[in-house]
Amino acid sequence: MTHQNSAIKLDVTIVGGGMITYDLLLPSIYHLQRTGIVGTINICSLNSAPLRQLKNSKEIMQSFPGQDFIAYPSIDEPEGNNYPDLFREVIAQMKPRQVVVVAMPDQLHYSVIMEALKNNQHVLCVKPLVLKYEQSLEIEKIAHEKGLFVGIEYHKRFDRRALMAKNHYELNHYGEFVMGEAKMIEPYFYRFSNFQNWFTCDKTDPFVYVGCHYVDLVYFITGLKPVEVSVSGIKGKFPNGNEGYIWANGRVRYENNALLSVIDGLGYPDEGAGSNEQNLQMFFEGSNKSGMLKHNDQFRGVEHCYLDGIGCAGSHFNYVSPDFYQLVPWEGEGFKPVGYGFESVAAIINMAHAIETEVQKMADAESLKKRQEIIKKTDAKGIIATPANSYINELVVEAARLSILNDGDIATIVYDEHPHVELRVSK
Repeated sequence: MTHQNSAIKLDVTIVGGGMITYDLLLPSIYHLQRTGIVGTINICSLNSAPLRQLKNSKEIMQSFPGQDFIAYPSIDEPEGNNYPDLFREVIAQMKPRQVVVVAMPDQLHYSVIMEALKNNQHVLCVKPLVLKYEQSLEIEKIAHEKGLFVGIEYHKRFDRRALMAKNHYELNHYGEFVMGEAKMIEPYFYRFSNFQNWFTCDKTDPFVYVGCHYVDLVYFITGLKPVEVSVSGIKGKFPNGNEGYIWANGRVRYENNALLSVIDGLGYPDEGAGSNEQNLQMFFEGSNKSGMLKHNDQFRGVEHCYLDGIGCAGSHFNYVSPDFYQLVPWEGEGFKPVGYGFESVAAIINMAHAIETEVQKMADAESLKKRQEIIKKTDAKGIIATPANSYINELVVEAARLSILNDGDIATIVYDEHPHVELRVSK
């Protein structure tokens, strides 16, 4: 859904200037700016350090010549000056019904989202949405009442492999899901990043942070609800001395008794050929036969060997994925982002843009009704993750945290009038 050269342009405020903003969000939003969807871009961060890095990035400047963003705080501010509540001022200054992009550590999503909704802003949030199911319900309710769109950036939903698998499962080409295994091991160098300041045992863990991608993906493909979660973690020390779960092993049981094992961590070797290790394998039962799918997501059949090491880890030989996100030449100036990572970001912002385009000439009451109608259709379509169609992720995250903090005890997800999680009583 694109509306190039539309009279409507949505201003975007990104809250958080870290890795995901550098690697995916800002380049994607810059491209939407030059295609006429996005107007002014603000980026708000705790301090000036990441904003200066974004401003001075040769890759970003070469890819998007002449484009810029407004930095909060100014890049001239000393790096030691922190502004934890500056985002509130920046959001309050926005015109209503623009877009706030939430790119903060997991435990800070809720406060930023609520500030955006309070100021009548559409929201794009990196996954997971929040860490509590009740919070996701609250967000869904407020957004619906105000006719504001909230999209969660579960980009694997836009991977063509996932869309093919969803289609085949719905057509019963595989059979019924019974057993699966997923991995997502992120690079070792993450331990030296800002992760060491917030990725602590009391806040999050690898299963919650990246394992949620595959939990969402299995639900996206099959529609099966998780009912039990058990997560065990292995602790380690970050370079600054903070303790966090560096590795996690989870097991998810589904309503049909199927099992998914999920292995996650911050430990893929910096010298390794891939940027990480990530894959999904699922087995299915049919009538006197079985089905299978296997997605090797860490490499997509492309191998490069460079004269000098490039990328974050500086490796020479690389399994290069052309499918998630790359900057490539195109018919315009600079380079453009391609891949399902970009498509996911674009779909969420385009949805907010489509809503504003649709209702621009309507009276308030008619406008609200149309907004709610479009949001409900998007919820039902189930491609873009929304609070209404991805709420199982919040229940799984809540269950995972309950489990890992209780040494891997099984946490049960109860789907009653008020869905909740609880530790399973030993028999």
